[in-house]
Amino acid sequence: MKIPAMLYVVITTLMLVTLTIMVAMDMPFNWVFYVTCLGQVFVVVMVYKVLRDQYTTDKTFEDFYEDHPIGKQKITS
Repeated sequence: MKIPAMLYVVITTLMLVTLTIMVAMDMPFNWVFYVTCLGQVFVVVMVYKVLRDQYTTDKTFEDFYEDHPIGKQKITS
């Protein structure tokens, strides 16, 4: 089963947000330390998976942003 690259992004983000909450709640240092180390491993794995993902698109630089494509503007007067 192939796990999508975005799932790694979501898991890593949730882990690091949890870490931030743990620090704000003054959790014991050993828990914070282990979650920090695990989070760093997840960041490395996430970057590797995202960069190695076989994602292709038909977008070009002329498309600019999807919500405001400058390459396909209609000129009305």
